[in-house]
Amino acid sequence: MANVLVVAPHPDDAELGMGATIARLAAQGHDVLILDATNGEPTPHGDPETRAREAAEAARLLSPDPTRFPSSSPVRRVCLGLPNRFVTHTIEARHAVAGVIRAHQTQVMFVPFPEDAHPDHRVVTRIAEDARFDAKLTGITMPEPVGLRAPGPKPQAPSPPLYPRWLFYYYCTHLRIVPGPSFILDATGFEDAKRASILAYRSQFVVNERNRAVPEWIMDATRFYGSRIGTPAGEPFFAREPLGLTSLDSLPL
Repeated sequence: MANVLVVAPHPDDAELGMGATIARLAAQGHDVLILDATNGEPTPHGDPETRAREAAEAARLLSPDPTRFPSSSPVRRVCLGLPNRFVTHTIEARHAVAGVIRAHQTQVMFVPFPEDAHPDHRVVTRIAEDARFDAKLTGITMPEPVGLRAPGPKPQAPSPPLYPRWLFYYYCTHLRIVPGPSFILDATGFEDAKRASILAYRSQFVVNERNRAVPEWIMDATRFYGSRIGTPAGEPFFAREPLGLTSLDSLPL
């Protein structure tokens, strides 16, 4: 099983872009951690406390039922605390993310697609890309949030450097683009978890009338991408580096 890190500029970005995949990976037994770069506030109908509760509830809804998936673990979540709407690319921000990567011993990273209208999204992606590199540097101690080390023994020494093997991009863009994904992951069976996790953000998608249609068109897109690979649901991803397959067993033939 892999340690999977999903980097989100704001709480709800991960759910909108790849909520079903998060639920599926967690059910498969992977250790999934969502890293929210900011708390997402201020917004017209939210506040930091409300958004934190909504984010925690969304993670709970994406977590597998232990009675159905006994070898699985809950989806975990941490907020880095960068300033919403004012995120800047700094060494401190890079090292903060690198510290999370080390503490989690991340093997697979998901970050937002870099072409976006939202400055926070573009900057967070660049921070995460650079943090992936920084996490492998020896001789540099990175700040590690308490309680984020991967399950297992917890040595007193700092977590060792590493370079996450895979980095993929998910789509939570504010541009009206038509994605050209490198691959689509089958999300069948986890659509309801995705929808519920999005609706957990009531301040954003229930109370806010302007955004009430968002969950439905997100779910329409999930069904559309599934149709492209012959499944009821799917989520698109982009890869800059070539994917390596050990067999064709996982392809929906």
